[in-house]
Amino acid sequence: MTDREIRQILETAKTVAIVGLSDKPDRDSYRVAEYLQNKGYRIIPVNPMVDSVLGEKSYGSVTDIPGPVDVVDIFRK
Repeated sequence: MTDREIRQILETAKTVAIVGLSDKPDRDSYRVAEYLQNKGYRIIPVNPMVDSVLGEKSYGSVTDIPGPVDVVDIFRK
């Protein structure tokens, strides 16, 4: 993808599913999710080990999310 295409996606996206989102504030996934949330994106945590993160219900997998998702951001160990 070109930078222009990526920029267009990020400018039109509203909902970001974050796979591997930790509920620990010192983790990169948490900081990225918090930043996106503060910038107006709706974040959807995807982590079967937690109930919620940053006030949003967590799902066990991307396929469990009801409704559309614009971007999926993946964090792995």
